[in-house]
Amino acid sequence: MTQGRVNPAHTLETQGINGLGSVYYNYLEPALIESALKAGEGTLGKGGAFLVTTGTHTGRSPKDKFVVQTDNVKDNIWWDNNAPMTTEGFDALYADMLAHMKGKDYYVQDLFGGADPSQRLDVRVVTELAWHGLFIRHMLRRPEARELESFVPEFTIINCPSFKADPAKHGCRSETVIAMNFDKKLILIGGTEYAGENKKSVFTLMNYLLPEKGIMPMHCSANHAPGNPADTAVFFGLSGTGKTTLSAEPNRVLIGDDEHGWSDRGSFNFEGGCYAKTINLSPTAEPEIYATTEKFGTVVENMVFDPDTLELDFEDDSLTANMRCAYPLHYISNASDTALGGHPKNIIMLTCDAFGVLPPISRLTPAQAMYHFLSGFTSKVAGTERGVTEPEPTFSTCFGAPFMPRRPEVYGKLLQEKIAKHGSHCWLVNTGWTGGAYGTGSRMPIRATRSLLSAALDGSLNKGTFRTDPNFGFEVPTSAEGVADVILDPRRTWDDPEAYDRQAAKLVEMFSDNFEQYLPYIDADVKKAAIG
Repeated sequence: MTQGRVNPAHTLETQGINGLGSVYYNYLEPALIESALKAGEGTLGKGGAFLVTTGTHTGRSPKDKFVVQTDNVKDNIWWDNNAPMTTEGFDALYADMLAHMKGKDYYVQDLFGGADPSQRLDVRVVTELAWHGLFIRHMLRRPEARELESFVPEFTIINCPSFKADPAKHGCRSETVIAMNFDKKLILIGGTEYAGENKKSVFTLMNYLLPEKGIMPMHCSANHAPGNPADTAVFFGLSGTGKTTLSAEPNRVLIGDDEHGWSDRGSFNFEGGCYAKTINLSPTAEPEIYATTEKFGTVVENMVFDPDTLELDFEDDSLTANMRCAYPLHYISNASDTALGGHPKNIIMLTCDAFGVLPPISRLTPAQAMYHFLSGFTSKVAGTERGVTEPEPTFSTCFGAPFMPRRPEVYGKLLQEKIAKHGSHCWLVNTGWTGGAYGTGSRMPIRATRSLLSAALDGSLNKGTFRTDPNFGFEVPTSAEGVADVILDPRRTWDDPEAYDRQAAKLVEMFSDNFEQYLPYIDADVKKAAIG
């Protein structure tokens, strides 16, 4: 039985997916929530939010992600970072998954990846769980009803959490699998209820397809000045660096919080929603994101709540520290209606330096920007994982290595070319520690970070005086309005300057060791920007 709006020439049956139970096409939010409640998939929370848990998997499973190694892609994939799967293994996986799906009900969402109509990807997402349909409906761009009547899926994602893969038969690692076949334009997800796999699969697709068009895919948030999309800023950063928080400034227009493209026309959001972390979310510091947790249809994932009052506990991380909420972009009052921006005037690279070495803000040359983009540095801190007793560096190239199917230099060179063409200003912002490393120093004051970012974005910081950092060679402002001069020179914030020098030398060596892998692939000017 088929229900809902769909192009009759492009149903699942026309794709060779037959024998299912009821198939619900393009249900809207109320119908998806009703179906999810009926199936016992979660709980209706305050304000109509939908509260779910995802079982064993409360985060992505990067080691279970595979790319099918076909002749068309084998020379383009970064195989050191993407596990290969044979065509035979994928075909067996697909056949077994379809057999498992027989007679069961499924939900289909036909959606767009990309706010720019000239560059968007038409994606069909088939989900076993109704709430997964709700989640991906928030996260991608939602077509108008009239557009669904002619919708033709370019890629299809099938997500079946109850299906368990067979490593011996399918050539995967465990019962959990995310398998991407670029030739067949098909992604299969099994053995995990974590909804983020749907979103990141689309991001990985865009990361593979867009560079061939000269478009830079970016793991970043973005905003622009009110009434002036030409004044666009993008914020690269790994988890915990403040990417979502710092881009959601009420005095600027939010383009998006996680994934964007940079084309010859400007910048554009890939998504139609936000997937925000909720651990320790503050109604004071982040009131609008906090408010979404009690709005109709928001998916609240892996949060502990009172069974009687349905009050959410933002501090209880007993299920996971990766608790999140997913909501449509229009739930944020200053969100852009179009999700389109201009060419980035400012590029911010966010890092959380738990070593207490990096200044709160530094100005980068284009070559230095590529160096830090390829490095993708942040750090783990003691207490976050077993065995971590002191800060540990984390280098995730392009600020998103798990989603990069091509070699890092492909993205780095694209970014370098676009910076040169459009004259973007580049900044490295440390939201981590000052006055010492984690455990002895203190977290960088958020007020100082916001003041420095405001000065960078309005152009006033560029007009001041700068010194050259002796460790990394980038330029650091010597003063900024509303910020104590001492904070701008991290060595002065340490009680023992010589201890700072030792820590700085240690971090420089870590950067240098990590960057050796890129030296054969980069230009001479970037090599000069490299450390050591």
